[in-house]
Amino acid sequence: MQFDPKSMHLILEKWGDEFGSAYVIGMGPKRTLVCSDPELMQTVLRERPEKYRRFSPIESAAAEMGGNGVFSVEGEAWRPQRRIVMQALAPTNFRNFVPVMHGITQRLLQRWKRIAQAGEILEMTDELIRYTVDVTTALAFGEDPNTIEDSGDVIQIHLAQIFPMLMSRTIAPFPWWRYIKLPQDRRFDRSLAVVHKHIAQLIERTRKKMQDHPSDGPHNLLEAMLAASTQEGSGITDEVIAANVLTLLVAGEDTTAHTLAWTMFFIGQDKALQQQLHAASKNALGESSTCATFEGLKSLDLFEATAMEATRLKPIIPQLVFESIDYAVLGDIALPAGTPVFFLTRPSMLDAQKFGRPEQFLPERWQAGHEQVRPHDAHAYAQFGAGPRVCPGRHLAMVELRLVLSMLARNFSLELAAEPGSIKEELDFTMHPNAMPVRLRCLP
Repeated sequence: MQFDPKSMHLILEKWGDEFGSAYVIGMGPKRTLVCSDPELMQTVLRERPEKYRRFSPIESAAAEMGGNGVFSVEGEAWRPQRRIVMQALAPTNFRNFVPVMHGITQRLLQRWKRIAQAGEILEMTDELIRYTVDVTTALAFGEDPNTIEDSGDVIQIHLAQIFPMLMSRTIAPFPWWRYIKLPQDRRFDRSLAVVHKHIAQLIERTRKKMQDHPSDGPHNLLEAMLAASTQEGSGITDEVIAANVLTLLVAGEDTTAHTLAWTMFFIGQDKALQQQLHAASKNALGESSTCATFEGLKSLDLFEATAMEATRLKPIIPQLVFESIDYAVLGDIALPAGTPVFFLTRPSMLDAQKFGRPEQFLPERWQAGHEQVRPHDAHAYAQFGAGPRVCPGRHLAMVELRLVLSMLARNFSLELAAEPGSIKEELDFTMHPNAMPVRLRCLP
């Protein structure tokens, strides 16, 4: 009863300051280990999925929502899903991805120019979610929904309900929703029905397109999964396909959009950094307003470094939650089978023994050749996980970060339209700002 789900990470971090890098809390009938030791976290990440699994209530809650895809599924069912997702989102495909992503980034630029010229305030988190939904849907599923220009009842309004409810049901001491539907449960069910209808229509359109052009091989993740589903023993059923479409829509939307929003939080407070980013974007892009080529992405390291530094201080994933499959010993801590283990990711990223001058926002610490910010222990940064189940979309996310931030710096100055102290952290499975109002001004 001491947990507010939206600030759970802050409560656990505060207790860590008081009790140390490893302590035990009671969650219902179970004793739960909370740990901020990055070496122990890396051990667990390496030893998945044989010795540790994701916190089991995540899988059961995701399954109830029809979203038990590659993120949450465990056991042997994970392997065929993982193989197809990794192949579809491999960096070797990015040369073909860039033209599509460039078009969507151009569309976002034109929208922001209109809003900047009108002097309006942007709620940046909403803007960025529109962008990431368009990119994910276009690349993974072969359709461009153009939610950037659609002011109607866009799908992300309904997708936005999923992570908060998954968080709530994951830590609930009792699954009341299976017996009694509260108003928020009924609202969620309505949104989930809209999302599943959207997914079913997307799958049906893609299946028909493949039937009409049978010799034209898979071009995206959805086509690859549909093709695999026809092979005997693949384990890829229609239910698995729908679950992974939902997983990628939600995960691809939230994590990258919130990373961009927190990055803009820091950029908006630092005029010198804005000037540095503007100069870097002009040098890389020349007279172009956005990066249009795969080769051009390679010159945008500073923008990726800025985003990584933002998520060191404002981690999108402030906690990683696992449980032991059998009896295990982690360091010198005995874990009975089924023991939940909560790893806090921020404390080690603010540890002076891991990162030099940890309280300062210094993007250069992530750039090659900048040796003055020491120490620099990259293993203490685990925003994409590690080991066999490292995030399959991490490379795509970095491309999106480079494209959007370089476009922003090339064309606009950015100012927060609220006091920085009024922008609070909220946890809905991922950690996001409660608001991110900004004012953009066009640059020549």
